[in-house]
Amino acid sequence: MQEKILILDFGSQYTQLIARRVRELNVYCEIHPFNNFPELDVTVKGVILSGSPSSVRDQNAPVPDLSKIKGQLPLLGVCYGAQFMAQNYGGLVEASDTREYGRANLKFIDSDNELFREIEKGSQVWMSHGDTIMKLPGNFKIVASTGDVEVAGYKVENEKTFGIQFHPEVYHTTQGLQILSNFVVDVCGCRQDWTPASFVEETVQALQDQLGDDRVVLGLSGGVDSSVAAMLLHKAIGKNLTCIFVDNGLLRKYEYENVLDSYKHMGLNVIGVDAKDLFLGQLNGVSEPEQKRKIIGRVFIEVFDAEAKKITGVKWLAQGTIYPDVIESVSVNGPSATIKSHHNVGGLPEKMNLKVVEPLKLLFKDEVRRVGNEMKISPTILGRHPFPGPGLSIRILGEITPEKVALLQDVDHIFIEGLRSHNLYDQVWQAGAMLLPVQSVGVMGDERTYESVVALRAVASTDGMTADWVHLPYEFLGRISNEIINRVKGVNRVVYDISSKPPATIEWE
Repeated sequence: MQEKILILDFGSQYTQLIARRVRELNVYCEIHPFNNFPELDVTVKGVILSGSPSSVRDQNAPVPDLSKIKGQLPLLGVCYGAQFMAQNYGGLVEASDTREYGRANLKFIDSDNELFREIEKGSQVWMSHGDTIMKLPGNFKIVASTGDVEVAGYKVENEKTFGIQFHPEVYHTTQGLQILSNFVVDVCGCRQDWTPASFVEETVQALQDQLGDDRVVLGLSGGVDSSVAAMLLHKAIGKNLTCIFVDNGLLRKYEYENVLDSYKHMGLNVIGVDAKDLFLGQLNGVSEPEQKRKIIGRVFIEVFDAEAKKITGVKWLAQGTIYPDVIESVSVNGPSATIKSHHNVGGLPEKMNLKVVEPLKLLFKDEVRRVGNEMKISPTILGRHPFPGPGLSIRILGEITPEKVALLQDVDHIFIEGLRSHNLYDQVWQAGAMLLPVQSVGVMGDERTYESVVALRAVASTDGMTADWVHLPYEFLGRISNEIINRVKGVNRVVYDISSKPPATIEWE
């Protein structure tokens, strides 16, 4: 059985980052709400308590039940987790004038303490707390201090219980990964055997056990998640998997043909469905973004359902759900109020009366790529930028027409191929072009023009939750702008979007 670390979440913005860092150590871990975690069986090797936006002094502060954890399993409290244990077991936590936000340095380290093995005195850590532990319970011992905060780290005597007031998971804590390794590997004794190869082997076996000889249908998008999910299922059940790739008329230029071709080379059983006219017909005259999404979602379900019914004996619908989606649905603050209306397969299981199989539901995005690489999936697919489910419909601001789609496909193609040819594509997390609902005056030759404006967008990110605009070279932007205006009839002005997320979003609609 797969050994694991449990991370109890108190709502910190950094909780997913703790999980990513632990997994970088080839140790499997799961995030659960502090008030709803699974039974502690022999596979649980240790527990980490996350930070929180709450203060332990708040009346409604999160209070976990640690009765079956503390003193029985290795336990590490991070920030709020450390403060909670200090206060709950007899210490004192107060708002203090010695608050620390941002960088600090460890002035004192107990070098004999296993949590701080190989950590250097003066090592930089990242603080983010308004409260400070003023007094520790009697059996708690200080093992690290900064210049301003005496209790930067502690250990409970005769227990494998630790607390640190800084965040080891963030980049700014320079030896944070070593601290997590000391806890997970040395204190908890984890084997570090959770690798892409082991994941593929275990998942394929689990899929074979779960699915048997049943037939499975999967909606392909050409993106990373659905492609990796398809290959895992293909390894497990071979010809019993049928993939459906729907052309909604809002894909990138040549994408339908290119994606179908790439899947054929992977040996997948793929059915291509040309539904361009149906989607564009239903979108005719619609300008409101949410309405566009709902129409595209509804028509996709209708098309996919009709196609799937042509396959006899289908019992399962495969989805490329990944771990952040799972975490969001059981978050500390309760399930998300609404499922994103542009989620391609939202509503399909209910309509089709199929059981759902989700082979990637334990993985983060970067892990999906590593698993895909392990299965020798083409770097072109694995490195592909994310593309919105509603496609170009939410990059055409206002009403959608076939002419606008064709124009934006041409603009987008020039931009994306330009990024590739100038070796900039892999430096960008997501890029695309927006067709704005404005026209501007221009001059071409001796003639005055009044034509469309397009905005180019390129962002850097790790998961899409936050994103910064990419500083593309001016020379490149100038060349792409000239090429778009010269080659795409109907465009006479190109602008570059330099907004970050937040406050802006990546897409414009």
